[in-house]
Amino acid sequence: MKTILVVDDNPDVINSVKIGLEDSTQEYRILGAENGVKCLELLQDNIMPDIILLDIMMPHMTGWEVFDRIKKDSSLSNIPIIFLTARTDRTAKNAGSFLGDDYIEKPFDIIDLKKRIEIVFRNKKSNPIPK
Repeated sequence: MKTILVVDDNPDVINSVKIGLEDSTQEYRILGAENGVKCLELLQDNIMPDIILLDIMMPHMTGWEVFDRIKKDSSLSNIPIIFLTARTDRTAKNAGSFLGDDYIEKPFDIIDLKKRIEIVFRNKKSNPIPK
């Protein structure tokens, strides 16, 4: 079973992913963090997700800041990150697509989300990053 950490200040998004992925397929365990600070706390507590779904617009710390901190930490930098956000401007799309493993706009289709998560997992498996 793979662990997915959903970082979003909207609990409905976390619940939607949980119901759509965890409850329906039982392939994933979904953990939620309501902001970037909580995400980093979970990671420091050795919660090691297989992938992170990261919102960009959050209070206390933006998704960009969370992304930067994760990628600067050598023990966390190999975790794939998919930006899952309501930001649809060209700058965010370009940056998110370049930096992250994928960029998905809200509202999202749960079937499409699952497919794109699986693509990221396949790409990681076929191109492992040396430790």
